[in-house]
Amino acid sequence: MQEKNWGLGLFTLLVYVFLLGPLVIIAVASFEPGSIMKFPPQGFSLKWYRNIWEVEMFMKTFKTSVIVSLAGNVLALLLGIPAAYALSRFQFKGKGALNAIFISPVLIPGIVLGFTMLKYLIVTYQLPMYAALLVGHTVIMLPFIIRVIASSLANFDFAVEEASLSLGEGRLKTFFKVVLPNIRSGIIAAVLIAFLESFNNVDISVFMTGPGVSTLPIQMLTYVENHFDPTIAAISVLLMIFTAVFMFVIERLMGLSYFTKR
Repeated sequence: MQEKNWGLGLFTLLVYVFLLGPLVIIAVASFEPGSIMKFPPQGFSLKWYRNIWEVEMFMKTFKTSVIVSLAGNVLALLLGIPAAYALSRFQFKGKGALNAIFISPVLIPGIVLGFTMLKYLIVTYQLPMYAALLVGHTVIMLPFIIRVIASSLANFDFAVEEASLSLGEGRLKTFFKVVLPNIRSGIIAAVLIAFLESFNNVDISVFMTGPGVSTLPIQMLTYVENHFDPTIAAISVLLMIFTAVFMFVIERLMGLSYFTKR
């Protein structure tokens, strides 16, 4: 029994090293004072973190990523909240197929989905680049919005809604005054998860961007093609901290158990 526990512990340690090792290397390499990224670094310097703010395209694409993620979140919420409510509250023909359609952007490979959007949104329908980028990010955020809010609704007692209706309150007012306040934490968590998915997305964005329109992850790829300094490592560290803070907030709001219930 002890040998099995020892073997399991060693295997777990190796998994953590495999997963976290590259992140640690990137974090340490970001403090390299020289102009070429090295590990281990030959000294300690924060100049590459300062360099992030001095590269104009990083600031511009950061703003684009934030704006697209926020605007896409609003659109995804407008579509996702009614969809999650209908899927959780009612039984109707074709419910399973409709749910599969809403979740499909997660199941379809990102490259396939991105190329399809490029072909139809930009080439066929000739949407402006920003509009196509917004549509693409809304589509990839929608499954996360629906899944998380549906998980929150699974723990909501719809008898409370029925009580409100029986007291003469309209269905729409009941939805806004009774249902939404009770799933507020789920909505906030859904927004944060969808924002992270959109902000860090590469496979869709690479097809939806072009001259003058880019997101931060795509700009990072472009920068790496021409430079090998630790600036990208520094940005990666900031993005890791950014993601960790978001995930901490999500955990405090809902807990990881919400994502294993359905």
